[in-house]
Amino acid sequence: MADIRPEDLEKRRDGRNIDPKVGSLSGEGAQQRVKGTDETHPSRELPRMRPSPSGVPGEAPSYYGQPAIKEPVWIWSIPLYFYVGGVAGAASVLGAAADAIGGKRLEGLGRRCRWVGTVGDIVSSGLLIHDLGRPERFLNMLRVFRPTSPMSVGSWVLVGSGAMNTASLLFAGRRGWLGRAGEGAAVAAGLLGLPLAGYTAVLLANTAVPIWQATRKSLPLLFMSSAVAGAGSLLELLPHSRRDAKVLHLFSTMGKVGELMASVAVQHEASRLEVLERPLKHGPTGRLWKTARVCTAASLALGLWPGRTRWMKVAGALLGTAGALATRFAVFRAGKASASDPQATFQPQRQGMGAAEVTGHTHASDGKPLKFPLPVLREEPRAPERHAPPVWPREPEIPAP
Repeated sequence: MADIRPEDLEKRRDGRNIDPKVGSLSGEGAQQRVKGTDETHPSRELPRMRPSPSGVPGEAPSYYGQPAIKEPVWIWSIPLYFYVGGVAGAASVLGAAADAIGGKRLEGLGRRCRWVGTVGDIVSSGLLIHDLGRPERFLNMLRVFRPTSPMSVGSWVLVGSGAMNTASLLFAGRRGWLGRAGEGAAVAAGLLGLPLAGYTAVLLANTAVPIWQATRKSLPLLFMSSAVAGAGSLLELLPHSRRDAKVLHLFSTMGKVGELMASVAVQHEASRLEVLERPLKHGPTGRLWKTARVCTAASLALGLWPGRTRWMKVAGALLGTAGALATRFAVFRAGKASASDPQATFQPQRQGMGAAEVTGHTHASDGKPLKFPLPVLREEPRAPERHAPPVWPREPEIPAP
């Protein structure tokens, strides 16, 4: 076995590639013959020489040129759920803030925010169930609560936000204890809206998809700011008073500025390796990513234009909505493209990205010190310890008779 080389095993013989030094053909199966080996294996090149989808030559080390991980199986309803859930969470936050700060002056804005939050929570649940296939699968996610799982926490946040928004919509503004309960539910919905607006980015960063994992620090900021921009743009399309328009304009402007800054941070974080940044620069995903930034920038420019007319306000709100929606789909499609590229998985691992951040960990999970250094930790080489030679006990001398 030690004398057999891998290239010898890959030499084509009769299609079965059995080395006589390792095994022998015997029995009834040995009488079978393989016909048409050229049609079965049309390429004489080794499979590991296949070039990568990222353009990296096939000679680069990988697992036979095949993806190391599977693409996400999510369908179109998941990025749409990212957008709708983020808008619902940001609208709930704005509604709670309007009730707490504006009082009666912003009562209409607070009620519209609760409507958007309630409808958004219901639609988000429907989109999530559509991807899962059956409603009982969504209910099974609520059987336990795991603080260490973003999916478990997000499911409970979505259900809690929907319940609080519905209660506030039904009871807020009434007299007596029902009105106080509705006001408390509005505050609770606003608190739950904060994680609802950005927990999906934490969920993406918790996966093994290279580009999502590489941008785990800036991706939540992008999703939360995009949710603010999307909620503000959507609310600007609804009928509102002049006082409400000033609040919505400030709210959406802050979100758009944050979204543009966060998108730059995401691309900068992904640019540590060209193979990671490639989905954001090339192909259909790159064009979608650039379109999202252009729409958001154009919406911001129309919002800051002096002497805005009615059509400019509507166009700015539509562009802001399109930018927030395109951002979710661009990040989602970039994850699929990154997962299908084997070099996006292998190159960051060989560069020590990710594992190099645990250099301070010297003990295992059971509390015992690590018995061997991990090479990916990039620890400084230590001088070899010099041990004194062992001193063996001398045998007792036997006196001569």
